[in-house]
Order: sequence, then C-alpha cells, then structure tokens
Amino acid sequence: MSEDVCVIVPTIREYECVRSYVANAERHGFDTDRLEFVLVTEDHCPTAEMAAMLDDLGVAGEVFDGSRREAWLAERGVGEYDHLIPARSHAQTSFGLLYLWAHDHPYGVFIDDDTRPHDDVDFFGTHLRNLHADRTVESVRSDEGWVNVLYHEADDHGLYPRGYPYAAMDERVETGTTHVDSVVASQGLWTNVPDLDAVRILMDGDLQGQAETRLTAADFGPDFVAEPGQYLTVCSMNLAFRREVVPAFYQLPMDDNEWSVGRFDDIWSGVFLKRAADLLGKQILTGDPLCRHDKAPRSTFDDLHNEVAGLELNEHLWKLVDGAEPTGEVTYADAFAAMADALIDAEADYRNGDFLAHVGEYMHDWLACLDELQSVERAVPADD
Repeated sequence: MSEDVCVIVPTIREYECVRSYVANAERHGFDTDRLEFVLVTEDHCPTAEMAAMLDDLGVAGEVFDGSRREAWLAERGVGEYDHLIPARSHAQTSFGLLYLWAHDHPYGVFIDDDTRPHDDVDFFGTHLRNLHADRTVESVRSDEGWVNVLYHEADDHGLYPRGYPYAAMDERVETGTTHVDSVVASQGLWTNVPDLDAVRILMDGDLQGQAETRLTAADFGPDFVAEPGQYLTVCSMNLAFRREVVPAFYQLPMDDNEWSVGRFDDIWSGVFLKRAADLLGKQILTGDPLCRHDKAPRSTFDDLHNEVAGLELNEHLWKLVDGAEPTGEVTYADAFAAMADALIDAEADYRNGDFLAHVGEYMHDWLACLDELQSVERAVPADD
C-alpha cells in the first residue's frame, strides 16, 4: 500500500474542501499517492458526488455514511461495537480511527470541512516533518496546569480556546526550551475565526457563532509543547498523529447520549492523549501548519445549548484522569484503561456526572474493538 497517510474529514456540507488540500499538496510537491481520504458523512448526504470528487482528483479514498459504516463494522466481525460511533455527531471521526487502525496507516490527519490550507504553507509536509521532529522548541507551562494554545498574543486579544477550563483562566505563564524527538501528534492552529466556545463568543459580542475577534498569522509565535503534567486544548480541525496513539484517542460518545453532552469530543480525547503521552514520555507539538478557519454563521445560542450539558464536567474531567496510573508496563491502551477506570470510579456529584462513567465504559469498549479489529485484519489463513 502506497497510501501511508489517512486523511479523515467529517463532512455534511463543504466536502469540496478536499480539493483545496489536494491542490496544496501538489503545489508543494507532497506526493498525493501517499494520501487516502476517508469522508465520514450521513445517509442523507451526496455520497455519490463525494466519491466522484475523489475520483476526479485522482486520490485514494472512501466515503462512509451511516449505513456503510455499519456494514463495514459488521463485515469485520465488530458490528457489536457500532455504538461506539455516535449518530449525528462530529465524534463520528472515531470511525476514521478504526479505518486507519484496520488498514495499518502509520499516520492520520484530521481536517474539518470549514477549513482551508494557506497557499504558502506546505500543509501535509509540515505535519509529517513535525511528527519526525528532532529539534529544540519552546516549552510552556502555567501555574494552573493548563496552557492556552493562543497564549502568544493573549495579552492583546484575551482569547481562550474552546474547552479551556474557566477555573484555569488568568494563569501565570512560564516558557523555556526543550528538545523534541518523540512527537506523536502535530496540532496546527487556525487563522480567521478563532475556535471558541459559545460563552466566550457571547462575551466577544457575537450572536452568529463566530466571535468578532479574528486571528492572523501574526497572532501566533513559534511551535511549542506543553510541559509534562500540563494540559492543553486539542482541536481536531487541523491535526496529524501517529497510529500508535489510536488506543488513547477515542473521540467519545458525544451528542448521542441521554445526558445530551456534546461538543467535547476532541477536547476530552486531547486530555486523554496528553496524559498518555506524558506517561510514555511522548510529545504533542503545537503551532504550524496554520489553516484558515471559515466557520459559517449560526446561532451562538444553539451552540450554547449544545455545550452547556458538559461545561461543568469539563472543569473536572482533567483532574480525574491526571491521577490515573496504569500498573506494569505502560502502553497507550494501559494508560487509556486506567483513565477509563478513573471515570467509572469517580464520585461525580455534579451536573450530568453519571455521563463520565458512561464514557469510561465506552473507553473500555473502544480498546476491545481495536483488539478484535486488529486480529481480524491481520489474520493469516491456515494452510490447507
């Protein structure tokens, strides 16, 4: 298989964003034969047109609506785990992780369909170089245990990204340098519309779900890592990662649950990934490549309604998993299982606290599904 980069795009509207990313690869000499696109969509969406676009571009790829996802899982003997992929949720990107896992792609890239690469930035090349980085970069920590990924110009714009705990605001930031040579995730940031939650968008005076403040490349400094023991928001709209992290990177049963908790799929999976990376001595590099975020106008109050069920949980979840310690040899799966147990055992006496135990149970199912899927995909027929 020549395709070693699985590009996962959740989309119901702007699937033609793929054209921009393929054009960017061609412009910068990145071999598009290395790319396989997985478009994760819904049954009511134009799947035939999406597949035709991939053919027209001459790139490998598959289009999976809900029915095709169910069939794919069933064909591989893991249909009992179809509950892991929530209905009508951005967290359906978890299916892309299963596809990557089954097909042994060494690298994955998450792209949201309301983003576009900057013409002068080698999008895929920069992400892959980051995953192979062997250099000195800026290291960041704060007295609150959280790093604001927009910290470089935060004194001017005052922004905190979606998912940053409110209790960790007004932090004191300290920077240094560190050597990176074990990068497992490359988080690119975004110009134009900042990635904020609804409360912060309202505070910025915008009722159309975007925020009045806009970001340019000048608002970002050099690439950096959050120091061990520090957390940061991980946004999946522009993110590359190594296959090895998939056991600790499930995007969670968001939206499709009795508590109506949604919009924290990439945020919480990022918390889990950072804890696992710290335990294994790995690094998440944040900064380039930048992309342009062209978020479409929509009601800020609709977003607030979708986020409010999980806001209090978000203030506590990272503290619960921060103390999770696997026993014996540390692997991503062991680290993830320990975090799952911490959520199941937590005395979550706050709004929708029972959802955390629900998440923990799904995390264990995720690990079981990966084990079964890998054994199916790698099974060797017996000799006659």
